[in-house]
Amino acid sequence: MNIKLLAIFNETYKRLLIIWDYRFNILTQLVTVAFIFIGATFFLGGGKFDTKQLPSLFLGYLVWFYARIVILTTSEDLMSEAQSGTLEQMYMSPVPTELLVLGRMLATLISTTIMVLLASISVIWLMRINIPTRWEGLPVLLLTLVGLFGFSLMLGGAALVFKQIEALADLLQNALLFLTGSLLPVSHFPNWLAAFTKTLPITQGIIVIRNIMLGGQSLSSAWSDGSLIWLAVHSTLYLCAGWLLFKWCERIAKKQGSLSHY
Repeated sequence: MNIKLLAIFNETYKRLLIIWDYRFNILTQLVTVAFIFIGATFFLGGGKFDTKQLPSLFLGYLVWFYARIVILTTSEDLMSEAQSGTLEQMYMSPVPTELLVLGRMLATLISTTIMVLLASISVIWLMRINIPTRWEGLPVLLLTLVGLFGFSLMLGGAALVFKQIEALADLLQNALLFLTGSLLPVSHFPNWLAAFTKTLPITQGIIVIRNIMLGGQSLSSAWSDGSLIWLAVHSTLYLCAGWLLFKWCERIAKKQGSLSHY
């Protein structure tokens, strides 16, 4: 097996073992996120659950849930490595560090998908949310996650330089909840705010997923109207920018001699 693929597989496997060891924490996150969704929909509905809005809210919230877990986990992993004094061991590997981080992200993606499925089944059954089953939504979600991974690499780079970025990660994941159309469609925002939110990593993905899953739009139609093209370009730019920023911050930490310091 190629050494890079083997390294990614090992990092993914190790991360999954760690996640399983702390499965109680995962269960707590699951309950918390479900509780937040139920509370948010109750208040947005003016003290009641609006069955017409629930499918749209639920899809946007699920995409944000992925963003929340990936953002918090990526930064926490690198900070934990620095705190325990094992961060430099990652740089002893013949494989680029960003690929090792990618392996951890893949493990996070797998565990988050399991959490999403469990939470979705519970919330859909409890609140009787009707969402059409369309496979076309899957590639759109994956494309959205590509941009999200790039965004997480930016945070990972910041963690190498500044070490403690818990507050920044928490601020960003909360900002994504309110500014990406997760709870309220971007079409309801003022023009200036809508233009800004469309530069964020998951906004366009939420828009396209809603159009496909709830509006019955096909992938070819989404490509023709430019929304899917913009999502692909947007995610690619975030991935490239994230990789470049991670390498830049890595060089800064090495130059300062603070790579293994916390």
